[in-house]
Amino acid sequence: MTKNVDAIVVGGGIHGCSTALHLCLAGLKPVLIEKDYAGRHASGVNAGGVRQLARHIPEIPLSIRSMGIWEKITDLLDDDCSFESYGQVLVAENEEELAVCRARVAELNVLGFTHEELIDAAELRRLVPAVAESCPGGVVSRRDGAANPAQATTAFRRKAGQLGATVREGIAATNIRHTDGLWHVDVGAESFAAPVLVNAAGAWAGTIAAALGEPVPVETVAPMLMITSRVPHFTDPVVILRGRKLSFKQFKNGTVLIGGGHLATPYQDRNETVLDWKSLATSARTVFELFPVMRSATIVRAWAGIEAKTKDDLPVFGPSSRHKGLYHQFGFSLHGFQLGPGAGAVMAELIVNGGTQTRIGELGIDRFYSPTL
Repeated sequence: MTKNVDAIVVGGGIHGCSTALHLCLAGLKPVLIEKDYAGRHASGVNAGGVRQLARHIPEIPLSIRSMGIWEKITDLLDDDCSFESYGQVLVAENEEELAVCRARVAELNVLGFTHEELIDAAELRRLVPAVAESCPGGVVSRRDGAANPAQATTAFRRKAGQLGATVREGIAATNIRHTDGLWHVDVGAESFAAPVLVNAAGAWAGTIAAALGEPVPVETVAPMLMITSRVPHFTDPVVILRGRKLSFKQFKNGTVLIGGGHLATPYQDRNETVLDWKSLATSARTVFELFPVMRSATIVRAWAGIEAKTKDDLPVFGPSSRHKGLYHQFGFSLHGFQLGPGAGAVMAELIVNGGTQTRIGELGIDRFYSPTL
């Protein structure tokens, strides 16, 4: 027997869970389908960065929208998600990199964005006192911060369920088809039908899009992270580099979470990854060079999550170009966690109102091909 619902959301990462929640807030009753459990993949095992800093310009409006939600996350979810807002700092390691920072901030200001602020060496050391003396400055986004990714994703899923979403975990969505004006999806022995289908399946979303006639140049990647032993407190803001791949955050207990985009080998069909220890050593060595306090630290644990990366590093976000009632929300390319709350809110607006005031025009799936082909 088929159960009719208002919308079907495939994928239980922070994006799918946020969309399900915001659809509930708009008065709809969706079903949320996750083949494993909410936050099992990228959304639950990333670095937890909540950043507007250093984003691609087309996704900045969505990032700004999302930051406003993060700052009131407890009101939305009855859970603070361990969100802290000490800012994020992009460190320039030399004058060349500082010149790039200067040009970037000037470009954003011309476009009307003011969240990124150029800082000199003195302000850099005030924010991050332990940084190497050779660093001449950088950029800060003062409202940015970090949260606990697994806690946040679970909180979105839990709140969506409390507000009326049907949640199905541990069983994959199969046999997706469009008949008689409705989207139909099988979930084990159950079947659901709805006028709306949201493809938020992360690393598995490209397969769904292709099966529905909208192939996207997307690959499966597995960004790596590691956690160190405890060291004396040396930074409150999250610190990132651009010249060398690196991002890190120190927790209150003194441990340091190190990431930066180095990739493991993903085995998507098995839900497994194999770490690249040489690249992890490169990340660790970079931290030790920039922050002498870290030279006594040891690596305690390392891991990777599976997610989707598009050819242009921008998400596929918005309505289908081919099918009525189909929406895509995937391909966040190693930087989607912060966008989750805002993306869910915007997706609900697209579905319920047919449009949104948040600029997302450059994120549509039609940028990859002519919709007439």
